[in-house]
Amino acid sequence: MNAISQFLYGILNGINGLVNNYGISIIIFTILMRMVCMPFDYKSRKGMRKMTLIQPKLNELQKKYGNDKQKMQQKQAELMKKEGYNPLSGCLPMLLTWPLMIAMFTAMRNIANEQLVMQTFRYLAGEAVVVQPQDAFLWVQNIWMTDSPFVPVAPDANALNVLTRDVWQNAYTLLQSDADLFASVQAVLEGAGVTLDFTTDVTMKQSVTEILKLLGQNAEYQAAVQAVPGWQGLNFFLFQITVFKDYNGLLILPVLAGVTQVLQTKFMNAQQPQQTTPDGKGTGNFMKWFFPCLSVFFCLSSNAGFALYWVVSSVVSSVQSIVINKMLEKKDGEAEKKVAGEGSVK
Repeated sequence: MNAISQFLYGILNGINGLVNNYGISIIIFTILMRMVCMPFDYKSRKGMRKMTLIQPKLNELQKKYGNDKQKMQQKQAELMKKEGYNPLSGCLPMLLTWPLMIAMFTAMRNIANEQLVMQTFRYLAGEAVVVQPQDAFLWVQNIWMTDSPFVPVAPDANALNVLTRDVWQNAYTLLQSDADLFASVQAVLEGAGVTLDFTTDVTMKQSVTEILKLLGQNAEYQAAVQAVPGWQGLNFFLFQITVFKDYNGLLILPVLAGVTQVLQTKFMNAQQPQQTTPDGKGTGNFMKWFFPCLSVFFCLSSNAGFALYWVVSSVVSSVQSIVINKMLEKKDGEAEKKVAGEGSVK
């Protein structure tokens, strides 16, 4: 898995090397990944469509043999064999793509975390431009922070404290490849009598604590994380929110994530049978709103780069659903014409 993640990490960084903007790079990268997964999507949705077509027959068997479970299972197996349907054909192809999806998430997370640490080092060095143009996307100032007015443009203590030791170590190694930036950071650290050490979890925590202390003395950084007077620590239902002067976004991507997930769920449900609970009530309405709400939550808890991936992936998946449905409808129509032709008198 690590090898795949590193490979995808290299692809995403390579795309960024060409377009010089991580937002555009994530869009291209996401489309490429969806194209790779499309054959598996086709197989999966073909299986779901087949299940939709034979569902009425399965329902008839349930009504007829509902009191004889063994007989019903036997008849269902015979029906599926006759129709050429494999119960695993709907889910197995999608499961095969999960390792790739996990590797892709890991690659994107690694890049996001490293860029946050590099921005932190730029603040320490007192650089005039900390968040690079390649880190901005449309209304989002810093794609590695959440698209929200309740999040600052600069990586704050909450974002930095959750980063693991390997992230800091890798970013510190990356810092050393930039001689000028590394020299500037070292000068600040030496002036404060601080030595960074990310070899163990204990020394990492100590180093992060020292970095945060130095950032507290940095005027540019403090301005980037300053709250709007009177809008700090406000209670909002179960949450506390703060509105920042230099906020990072407008909540557009999290909202779009929910909207596009509604569309994706709609297209997915159009080609599979309505699931029912034991009391006979449909579960479609629950799933229709559960996944969109979950999408919004994930995107509010993650950086804007992840939210952008989620939106683009949902849009591309919805388009793929339309295309695949058209392909399967055309294929079914040709099969019906062939059967009708074979049954006609010549």
